[in-house]
Formats: sequence, C-alpha cells, structure tokens
Amino acid sequence: MRGQNKCSLLLVPLLVLVSICFANLSNVVLANEDAKSKVYIVYLGERKHNDVELITSTHHDMLASILGSKQASVNAMIYSYRHGFSGFAAKLTESQAQSIAELPGVVHVLPHSFYKVQTTRSWDYLGLSPYSQANLLHDAKMGDDVIIGVFDTGIWPESESFNDKGLGSIPSRWKGFCQSGQNFDPATHCNKKLIGARYFIDGFLAAYGKPFNATELGDFLSVRDAYGHGTHCTSTAGGSFVNNVSLSGLALGTVRGGAPKARVAMYKVGWAGGVVSSADILKAFDEAIYDGVNVLSISLGIGLPLYPEFDKRDVIYYGSFHAVASGITVVCSAGNSGPDAGTVEDVAPWVISVAASTIDRSFPTTIMLGNNQKFTGQSMYVGKDTGFIELFYKDRDDLEGQRYCEDITSNDTWVAGKVVLCFTLDAAEEIIKQAQADVLKAGGLGLIAAKNKYKALSPYYDNSPCIQVTYETGTQILNYIRSTSDPKVRLKPTKTYTGKYASTYVAYFSSRGPNSLSPVVLKLQELIY
Repeated sequence: MRGQNKCSLLLVPLLVLVSICFANLSNVVLANEDAKSKVYIVYLGERKHNDVELITSTHHDMLASILGSKQASVNAMIYSYRHGFSGFAAKLTESQAQSIAELPGVVHVLPHSFYKVQTTRSWDYLGLSPYSQANLLHDAKMGDDVIIGVFDTGIWPESESFNDKGLGSIPSRWKGFCQSGQNFDPATHCNKKLIGARYFIDGFLAAYGKPFNATELGDFLSVRDAYGHGTHCTSTAGGSFVNNVSLSGLALGTVRGGAPKARVAMYKVGWAGGVVSSADILKAFDEAIYDGVNVLSISLGIGLPLYPEFDKRDVIYYGSFHAVASGITVVCSAGNSGPDAGTVEDVAPWVISVAASTIDRSFPTTIMLGNNQKFTGQSMYVGKDTGFIELFYKDRDDLEGQRYCEDITSNDTWVAGKVVLCFTLDAAEEIIKQAQADVLKAGGLGLIAAKNKYKALSPYYDNSPCIQVTYETGTQILNYIRSTSDPKVRLKPTKTYTGKYASTYVAYFSSRGPNSLSPVVLKLQELIY
C-alpha cells in the first residue's frame, strides 16, 4: 500500500527442475543466480491510464513473464513507479534485465547507480528584504501556499526554521503525509510548516545487501536527519523567520529561507552520510508528483564523468522531466566539483542548475605585527585582544621548503606559548582545523594559516585564534618574522562586516560549465548565495 516501504527480498530466479533428483543441485544454482542479481530500473515512460493499482499489476505481470511466476515477481519487485510516470525497480540478473529490455513497451532498463549529496545574510544580499515592500519577495507573498519538496538526507524537525507561526491551514490540494519512524512522530514533529515527511530506503538496502543497522550506518530508520545536509538545504529554501540568530555575537541577524512562508516536505533518499540510491530517487519523484509539490529542490549528483547520452542512466533526467511536465519547477545543484570547466553535474535542459557563491559578508580579524604593520584575515575569534605575543614560523634546513600546516603535530614542542604561522596548499578545511587543534594541544596560543586566495577563506569557530590569510599576506608576515630576532603579533577579536567591505565571487568548489556531454549547447547556471 502507498505510504509503506516494503522490505525487498532476494530474487528467486526461474529455473526448470528436470527431476526431483536434482533438487540439491538446483539449490546451488539458485544461490549462485541470486548472488549475481542486482538492482535494475525498468522505465516505461508515460502512464497509459490513471488507475495506479492496475499500473502496478501490469508491472508485476511484465516481471512475472520473465521470472516465471507472480510470487517471484513479488519477491523481486522493489518499487512500482505509478504516479508521475510508469516503471519499476527490481532485483534481476543481467540476463533477466536483457530479456525485459526486449519486451514491448519498455523504453530503457537502467543499471542501479549511487548518487551523493552535494543563511542569515544571503537573501538580504539578493535584495529580498522582508522589510521592503518593493521586491520579488513581497510580490510572491513570501512563498505563501507554495509547497517545496526536498530530496535529501532528512530533516531535524525541532529546528526553529520549521516553526509554523503565522501560517494558515495546509493547502487543500496537498495529498502527502508524514511517515512515522525511528525518533520521528508525525503528531509531534509535523505541523503547518513541515507538512510532508517520507523516507525511501528499499533501493539502498537492496543494493547494500544487508538489513538496516542504525549503529553501523549511523542513521535513523525514519525521515530524521543524522547528517545535517537535508536540514540545511530545506531551511535555506523555505525556512521560517528566526530572529536574533548569531554565533557568539557574530553575524547577528534574522535567519530565513528564500520563501519563508512556503510549506516544506522532506523526501529522505540519502543514507549513511549522504549515499543515495537511484531507485529511491525515482520513487521520491513518483510520490512528490502525486503529492502536489510546486517546487523540487535536489542537491544530489551522480558524479563525474557524466554518463554519455546513449547510456541514459541518470535517473534525475527521467524524474525531473516528468515533474516539469506536471508543472513542477525543479532546481538542482550544479555540483561541488569546481573550479575546473565542464564540471557541472545536473545538466538536463529542463532543470535550473544552481551554482554557489560567496556573499557580501566577512569576518575580519586584525593582525598587528611588532613593527606596527596591520593585516586582515578571516576568523571567528570572539575572545579577548591577545596583546603582543611571540610569533613563530618553523623554517626547515633541508630541501623540503617551508613548514606546511599539514606537517604540524601535537608533539611539536616548539609551538608552546606562540602563535604559529603556516602555509597550506590544500583547500580542505579539515587541514587547518587539525593544525589548529595540534597547535593548541602542544601548548600554542593560536594559528595563522596562509592559503590560496582563490580557495575561499572559510573561518570556523572554536573560540581560539585561528586566522586564515592569503598567500600574499602570509608571505609578508613571514618576511617580518625573518627580519627580526623577536617577532611579535597581536590578534584582535573578529568583527562582522557586510556590504561594500566584502566583494563576492563564485565559490572555488562550485562546479562550472559547459555541459561536458554537449559543450556547444549553452545552459545558464544561476547563482545561490
């Protein structure tokens, strides 16, 4: 029945038993065939009629014609796609999949694939202020009665971004619902803001080959978000107003989504930290089309290189096509594989591909050297002015060059009582976080990390001086250290600047065009801040 996720069973292939004497041998063959079975998606295109029960029955008949019995079909079937389009997902051997592909009415048989998952100032920067009556936000009534469906890792319903203060009744056209599960009670966790909450895991489990284990997968068998990505994306798109939000006084403001009065519905397809089954994605499309969403937000990608057009394996192509044909706007992330050209992942011409950008907000921290030179870095240090303390850079005497942030360890006794300067060639935020942690553990007082200026300075908060600067600034600080026998530095608390103080640019990690499958066909990418 709709609304329930049926656990998939292992496929029992059709075998003709010549004699009862070969029963033991046939069991071995069955086991071998079963071990070779994989998840396939059988895409049948548009629905022939609106009777969903008859559509599902037709799917079982088609599958049974290959497997030999209705029971074998029931055991093999994972999903029946019957609302927005027609098709099904099932566990099949390669030969069975080939046989189905030759049946009349079958458009494509797709091998299963795994996908991966890809604030307070953003909407003000885009000119969507709730305090001005002359902008798109007010013309669109702040998204009132719009229903945004999100395909992601789930949602944390207790977040204030999903409060329903000031919202009227749920739109009568809505057919969706909230599904109960581990640590998720629809009566408590759904409201007039979060009006839909579903999870789809049968495709993941069929491909994973094991029962769900919450401890092993680090996830909830429910729509609850154990990863955070889905909660973040949902609140960005349609989060409610939350006043006086800051990080220890930094970035004080009102948090809201782009459409703060919209309703949101989560379709959880991401598991185990963001692994997504193609069969689950298609089922989410199928149900979302039926439920009545107006917009779909999908921050998922199949990865690079893209499948060639003749392969036709990207299920977002199929699902988004039928969604758009049903009047739904589909918005996809361009991807996080930048900055090289041709790295955009969601390239279907009927979807809006969204890039990433910085905004006009920065968190400058003043660095004053012992010779009164001043520089500005990025940090989230909210402690006290350090006063002048010792500044140190670990030169090497061999040919390996300068001391990199990656080389610092918690056993480096030379950092004790000092602010350490280091350089990094890696854009990963974890490198600087680990270097700062090791400096503090070894008795250091702070870190100044120099990195490529084209790789976004991404300060993080741990209430200790960890300041990111460009290579140019880092080199000037290094020149000062080498010019004196007693280098000193003074670090001041971070401030928040918005507007003209901070220029914006496409984020370093954001995927770029053109479409690597058809580079001569231009497709505009929108920016999201």
